[in-house]
Amino acid sequence: MAKSEEKSTALKKSWTQELKGEFKKITWLDRTTLFKQSAVVIVSTVILGAIIAVVDWLIQIGLNFII
Repeated sequence: MAKSEEKSTALKKSWTQELKGEFKKITWLDRTTLFKQSAVVIVSTVILGAIIAVVDWLIQIGLNFII
């Protein structure tokens, strides 16, 4: 039983070391790039939401006209 516990502990240590190594490889964006990209995502989402709302409203008008 002691060997399996040692093996489990060794696997956990190996996994955490690999995880730390992967996190060191990450390249984080600088503040201005992050702000610009976030702004683009927010604006795109608002525009797409508005388009969907208009199409939904037009479909409702069309269905009410038919019914």
